[in-house]
Amino acid sequence: MTGYAVIIEQGMTGYGAYAPELPEVGVAGSSIDEVERLIREAIVLQIGSLRQHGEPVPAPSVVAATVVETPSASPDSGTHN
Repeated sequence: MTGYAVIIEQGMTGYGAYAPELPEVGVAGSSIDEVERLIREAIVLQIGSLRQHGEPVPAPSVVAATVVETPSASPDSGTHN
């Protein structure tokens, strides 16, 4: 199964998500679950809009993804494992 890569990042007050292959798609929310739901909806809407306007839809290219956990730079750096 292939799909679009989605990056979820934690910010100071919540989370953000974006799809690098679809630069117009980005969302923000208060939880990971919320941004996952919103990014799925945004991707579907963006693809529909591209098709409606006769623009090319980038082919999804992700075939696998993983998160590589690393030690934080410092205990209070704001990053979480």
